[in-house]
Amino acid sequence: MRYIALLRGINAGKNRRVDMKSLKNTFERLGCRNVSTYINSGNVIFESGDNKKTLRDNIENALLKEFGFEVPVLIKTNAEMKKVANVIPEHWRNDVTHRTDIAYLFNEIDSSKIIDELPVNRSFIEVRYVKGALYWNVDRKNYNKSNLNKLIRHDIYRHMTVRNVNTARFLGDIK
Repeated sequence: MRYIALLRGINAGKNRRVDMKSLKNTFERLGCRNVSTYINSGNVIFESGDNKKTLRDNIENALLKEFGFEVPVLIKTNAEMKKVANVIPEHWRNDVTHRTDIAYLFNEIDSSKIIDELPVNRSFIEVRYVKGALYWNVDRKNYNKSNLNKLIRHDIYRHMTVRNVNTARFLGDIK
């Protein structure tokens, strides 16, 4: 089966650096096939006969051993990634006027009720839920008013991994 691993919290700053070639090699050592990475934010496309729980456990353990720090990993199937990408409105984009992100949710918070827990000002941001993800769009001139920047300090943030809309669409379009 084709999977996409979304690694949370790597290469976002000077700490928790993960080289993509080393990451690819780690997945291959675990027996994953046709492994590739997409950009430097921790997106790994691969094939495996293992189930998602086994993969997550094995990958997280291997990453801890290889890189010396814990990396939460979310495993999605191609179909799951495609479903998320397909519900993003076509006119939602990242450009000079708008910002659109997708927060892929770990099981602990995967519920439509999560929208009500977000510390955002819904007057300035449109937020939607689909199983496995939240997605939002904000006019850049209203970014600060939306309070989206408060999300990283909220407890639920550690149970999601965020990608921009371009990455989400690319990963959803993988054959």
